Amino acid sequence: MHYPWSPMIHRKPLRWPNGKKLAVIITMNCEYWDLTKDTTEPYYAGGPPMLPDALPGNVADFPNFTWREYGQRVGVWRMFKLFDDMGARLGITINAKTALERPEIVAYANERHWEIVAHNYEQGELLTRYTFDIEKERQLIAATLAVYEKAVGRKAKGWLSSSLRSTPNTPDLLAEQGMQFFCDYMNDEQPYLISTPSGPIVNVPYTIELNDFTFFHRRAMSTWDAARMLKDQFDELYRESAESGRIMSIGLHPHVSGHPHRMPCFREFLAHAMGHPDVWWTTREEISSWYLENHHGHIG
Repeated sequence: MHYPWSPMIHRKPLRWPNGKKLAVIITMNCEYWDLTKDTTEPYYAGGPPMLPDALPGNVADFPNFTWREYGQRVGVWRMFKLFDDMGARLGITINAKTALERPEIVAYANERHWEIVAHNYEQGELLTRYTFDIEKERQLIAATLAVYEKAVGRKAKGWLSSSLRSTPNTPDLLAEQGMQFFCDYMNDEQPYLISTPSGPIVNVPYTIELNDFTFFHRRAMSTWDAARMLKDQFDELYRESAESGRIMSIGLHPHVSGHPHRMPCFREFLAHAMGHPDVWWTTREEISSWYLENHHGHIG
């Protein structure tokens, strides 16, 4: 792995711009998966299923497909309205096929100047399939970025792999394409540099821990348990950030979080967090741009 081992206690303090303490990034993953695949193998379709019994890829799984599609048809618009109404900053990730098949989502985010992060070509085609075929991985990344640029109107600056399943080659291939940040490595609360032959790329960590799949489905938390967890995480990081700036990353999915009964969780958390001063409501691009200019001496 081409990044330094660095315990937090050995680093120099990070001071975010304008005296901000805690950087908060909220990401809505707007993912697209194919209904079927040309295979008899079980099809991994876009994240943990609601009904766990796997079907062959060439057999339509309508319960799981339509549960996820609910997020595109209904849930994402409910979540977008919530963030609009509260004046909170949101970023999204998109597969290339999201841009091709669900352009309304991209248009909505573009109109609000929200960050849009490249998130693989199709959600079920994991990069790990190409662990031993670097040229195929290079081609898939290039195809994703070409669709992104045409649909979004600008080049992508960063990447989150589908289901965080990347290969040891992925950071090198992204830097080769001129990418600035990468999100797959969840081993920190601060940014750090990954070395590549094309120059450094900034890891801005994503999260499985503060992720709606984890707290609502893997751990079966209630709305109020989840709100309390988010507030506790915020409060502790806010306190620690007085000594050295931290990142609070939250990962959401519209087919999980976008149900009516979950809105009170996010209203309560946003109201709590937005009531604190010195919070940097930011994006991965802003963090990575700042860090490239200001990382010197942070991690030896």
